[in-house]
Amino acid sequence: MKETSGDYVIIKAKENGVNVIGLTRGRDTRFHHSEKLDRGEVMIAQFTENTSAIKVRGKATVMTSYGTIETDE
Repeated sequence: MKETSGDYVIIKAKENGVNVIGLTRGRDTRFHHSEKLDRGEVMIAQFTENTSAIKVRGKATVMTSYGTIETDE
């Protein structure tokens, strides 16, 4: 059985309307999923066999195993 799980990322919205967008892996990078978070909502996302990147638009705190990042205002 092939392992498909990867690192987790936690995104906490600091305002209404924060967009979290999953980007595909492969030759062409494309959007494959998006979520909209309101202030105080938390999303736990995981890098997978299909997800190579996660884009965050809006004011949010992004927590990873590498540290915490605050998006610019």
